[in-house]
Amino acid sequence: MRVPHVDPEPSASSARSYDPAAMREHYRAEGITEADLAGDPYRQFTRWFEQAVGSGLFEPNAMVVSTADAAGRPSSRTVLMKSFDERGFVFYTNYGSRKGRELTGNPHVSLLFPWHPIARQVIVLGTARRTGRDETAAYFRTRPHGSQLGAWASAQSSVVGSREELDRSYAELADRYPPGEQVPVPPHWGGFRVVPEAVEFWQGRENRLHDRLRYVWVPSEEGGRWKVERLSP
Repeated sequence: MRVPHVDPEPSASSARSYDPAAMREHYRAEGITEADLAGDPYRQFTRWFEQAVGSGLFEPNAMVVSTADAAGRPSSRTVLMKSFDERGFVFYTNYGSRKGRELTGNPHVSLLFPWHPIARQVIVLGTARRTGRDETAAYFRTRPHGSQLGAWASAQSSVVGSREELDRSYAELADRYPPGEQVPVPPHWGGFRVVPEAVEFWQGRENRLHDRLRYVWVPSEEGGRWKVERLSP
């Protein structure tokens, strides 16, 4: 009996028609100096965020949230920032999700705003605190009806048997709370406010000699102040 010839599956390297090592952009944007910065990171972030929005970036409020579990194992995911002011940066999630559990056990967190098309990044290091229920409820009421149902339908980060199981859960909720009927705020869902301890503003420059200016909070008996450091690229 003749066994048909089957070509072996190509290796990951031989199957590629591109070379990641050759992928590079040559940044030519103007740099930033200490004299250009606002007096605090909140005002500086407002400037850059408005410019990111004005440039037409897709979801400029998208940020990578990095957490760590009790053993120090990190995890990252993209989340949408929903507000920011002098108190910090706010996002919402299921408190039973992986990030929710990790932040409850270890509140240290990193945020990264990856504004690649304009050769900028903002990196926030700080601690996360839960928002109050009134603040959570006020935001929840602004969410589309379907997103409100989704917050109930999904036990975020838990294993689900199938897509059909998830869709069935959503459909049952849609029958219970049709459009126009108020959806209660899930008790397991709410906000985290990240209070920054350091905020870095990264501007891409030629020859990989990027500008990196970092605000660092220095506590004192008078309340503290922000100092600015320049980091090597």
